[in-house]
Amino acid sequence: MKPPPRAVVLLTLTLLTLGLALLSLMAGRVWAPLSAFTDMSDPRWPIVFELRTPRTLLAILVGAALGMSGAAMQGYTRNPLADPGVLGVSAMAALGAVGTLYFGVAAATYWMLPAAAVTGAMAGVLLLLALAGSTSSAVTFVLAGVILNTVASAGVALALNLAPSPWAVNEIVNWLMGSLADRSFDELTMAAPLIAAGCALLLTTGRALDALTLGETGARSLGVDMGRMRWALALGVGLAAGASVAATGVVSFVGLVTPHLMRPLVGAQPGKLLVPSALAGAVIVLAADILVRLTPSAAEVKLGVAMAALGGPFFLGLLLAMRRRMS
Repeated sequence: MKPPPRAVVLLTLTLLTLGLALLSLMAGRVWAPLSAFTDMSDPRWPIVFELRTPRTLLAILVGAALGMSGAAMQGYTRNPLADPGVLGVSAMAALGAVGTLYFGVAAATYWMLPAAAVTGAMAGVLLLLALAGSTSSAVTFVLAGVILNTVASAGVALALNLAPSPWAVNEIVNWLMGSLADRSFDELTMAAPLIAAGCALLLTTGRALDALTLGETGARSLGVDMGRMRWALALGVGLAAGASVAATGVVSFVGLVTPHLMRPLVGAQPGKLLVPSALAGAVIVLAADILVRLTPSAAEVKLGVAMAALGGPFFLGLLLAMRRRMS
């Protein structure tokens, strides 16, 4: 079956994002009709514009950042299992952020948590590239990601074990599970410029990612500066994934799932996969956030928990499909 034109795919994803954004403003324990959007005397008006608007915009930004980061990492590593969450980048960002929560500097200085998360994510990308090496296989990258995840998880567990009070433990655990609940315009204004800068950097790597399909030697023969490309990738993923983790906590599997969903529609060319993956990531996070709000439970299910429940089976299916191809 012939895939649809790329412009049609992008237009469909854009319309889906806008439609889900409108639904996100309406959906929740208290439903807000369209009439509440224009009537400031309606008691639901503050719910829409003070609570749900920053939450909806953050869902779009975080989904786009994780989707594009996953597509860029898969393109660079030529590895279908690459993703900021699976390969430990998100865990390293979480470790940096948890350090600020543990020492109490996040509350004292607002910019410390996002700065620590971005620094941790950048360090994670650089360590991943260093551990895996320039001629690594898919297995090597997964093993390098396991090492990063293990080290970061050990650091987070140590912070929980030595936390000075039960309130600190509760704050760290709630943040680690990932959620868009109770996010305000403060988190939005913090994350938006960092995510925008990270995504802009990743977009500049599109030509280099396409050339890398020929291997590093072929890419260099086409004039690609591999050192500059690696730094652009590390800074781009670090800013985008780090700011996302700083704003919402750890939300896994978005970067893994979205490129696989988009390849049958737009092709496997890495550079052309970046924008569709960003839009698809926004669609997935928006849809998941709407579902967790509508879940009939006493407390709202955390977004990170919901994405892990959805992404885990997808990851398992992907591994089984790779094993069948290799056998």
